[in-house]
Order: sequence, then structure tokens, then C-alpha cells
Amino acid sequence: MNNLDRYSRQILFKPIGEKGQRKLLESSAAIVGMGALGTVIANHLVRSGVGHVRIIDRDLVELSNLQRQSLYDEEDASNHLPKVVAAEKKLRKINSTVKVDPVIADLNLDNADELLSGFDVIVDGTDNFAARYLINDISVKFGIPWVYGGAVSSRGMFAVIVPGKTPCYRCLFPKVQTGLGETCDTIGVLSPITDIIGSFEAVEVLKLLVGAQHSPNLEQIDIWHQSFLQLDISGGQNPECPACVHRQFEFLDRSSEQQISYAVLCGRDTVQINPRKINAYSLEELAGKLKGSGKVIVNPFLLRFSPDKHVSMVFFKDGRVLVHGVDDITKARMYYSRYVGS
Repeated sequence: MNNLDRYSRQILFKPIGEKGQRKLLESSAAIVGMGALGTVIANHLVRSGVGHVRIIDRDLVELSNLQRQSLYDEEDASNHLPKVVAAEKKLRKINSTVKVDPVIADLNLDNADELLSGFDVIVDGTDNFAARYLINDISVKFGIPWVYGGAVSSRGMFAVIVPGKTPCYRCLFPKVQTGLGETCDTIGVLSPITDIIGSFEAVEVLKLLVGAQHSPNLEQIDIWHQSFLQLDISGGQNPECPACVHRQFEFLDRSSEQQISYAVLCGRDTVQINPRKINAYSLEELAGKLKGSGKVIVNPFLLRFSPDKHVSMVFFKDGRVLVHGVDDITKARMYYSRYVGS
């Protein structure tokens, strides 16, 4: 039996109360991504007493994470711990009565059903569009609500997606982003914005789990310029949405042109990344985006980018990318997501 005393201040908050707290204790949430947003969300949900919290991430703790990823410390970075392993250790010390379920994995169409189905809510702690479209397909397929959030630079946004009641993510963002997106590794990010957006996401999760009214808006915030925008999305369903109207789950369909092909090139310590949908790059635009993150060499045919001394990425005009210095698809996806943004 859980001791409700630890939640006494939360129970005093009337919209939750003891009844709501007992619902939280019996609820489950899956958090995809344990970076800046995910660590804030997990911290709040575990402290709030959500009974089962699954945390999913493919990455290791690095020194550059510590500026904003609040569950990690220098020891985690020096030991190269997987993020979910480091996070689980901290979260268990915070609330040992909550089941924290760490999963070291790259969310993809092969494991998304297994990792996300059966949860009461899915929470977005990711940093790329492809993962969000995949989460959206799972959400619609299984009728699981999810909370979207994103933060970069000094800006952030969030929204609640409830299948059958709100527009889905594909309705809101029908044009699938394919590269050249802004990422923390190319334009930076302030830690307060990740705290703010992650906290808003956590609040919306609590609302969903206790049965309270969630926000009907796509909320946008810029903390540097102190600007706030609320866009009511309640009537925004696309009548021709492939996902929530026609139930065509392209990001779960291996034959869909939305998929990206990954292949390890035999004997070359290289992974080839090849979008099925042609995505022509402006090499000059890409060079401008990447020049602050590593060494860039560009010619009329390709761009070579070296983010560190071990890895280089070669971008071709048709969208194909070679990641030299790795022989593991998950690691190549990590570099691609980090610098391309999808």
C-alpha cells in the first residue's frame, strides 16, 4: 500500500484530491526520450506518484547534456552511462514506490508497438520529427493520448493529442519535416525553456490521468523575447488526415515512402542513410546550419561535415547521407537526428 502522506500537498490541491491521487498511483506513462524535456517530465511524474513510468532513450550521458538535463551529473557523464540507467538510479531515490522501467532503445517501427501500447499516456521528450510521427501513429492506432512538446533556442511549444477528441499531430503538421530542422546541436538551447515546456507537459499528463480537462491549445513560448501565443486547435482536424481519418499508419509501414533506409556498408565502418522520399538538399543552406558545430567542406556535389575527430558525415544533393566512423545503425541515427533534425 502506498503511503499517501508523501503526496499530502498534492492531495490538498482540489482538482486532484485523494481520489485523483489514487488514480495516479494506478496509472502508467511512457516517456520517449530522456534528454532535457524527458528528465524534467520523469522527475515530475515520479514525484507526483504516477505508478508506472517507462523511460525510453538510445543515448549516453555526455558532459554537454549537464547544462539542461536535470537528472544527470558529472559522474554519469564520465562513466558514459546510458541515460535511462542514470535516470533510473536518480528516480528510484526520489520515489522508491513508483515502478521505473528503463529501456535502452531507439524507438522505431519494429519496437514501437511493444514499447508504447498498453500505457495510459505517452509523453514526448524527443528532439526529432520522425519520432513524433511514429508516436502519433501508435497513439491513433491504439487510442492512447499523448502530450507533444519541443524546445530549441529560447522557444518551445506543447499540445495534447487525444485520439477521437482532438486533431492528431499529423493534422497539425501535415507536411512531414525531412531534414534541415533546427536542433539544440546546431542553434543551442536555454535550460529554462526545457524546464518550462517539460513542466507544462507533465501538468497535462496529470490532467489526463485524473480525468481533468486538458489544454485545448497549441501553446508557444519564447522566454528570451517574453512572447506567448495560444492557438486553439480543437477544431483543427484535417478531414483527409492519413492517420486519424484514413488510419494509414505510414510511419509503422515498412513499405511507406516515409521510411528512411539504413544500411551498414560492409568493411567500410560506414552507415548509409537513404530517405525513400527524395529530399533535395541545398548544400549551401546546410553548410550555413552546420558550420558552428564542426568542420564543413562543401563543393558542388556534396558536403562533408566532421562534428568530432571520430565521425564525419557526407551529404549528397538527393538527401542521401554517409556516416563514416560508425558501424552501428543506432549510433548513425543518433548523429543524423542530432545534426539534421529528423
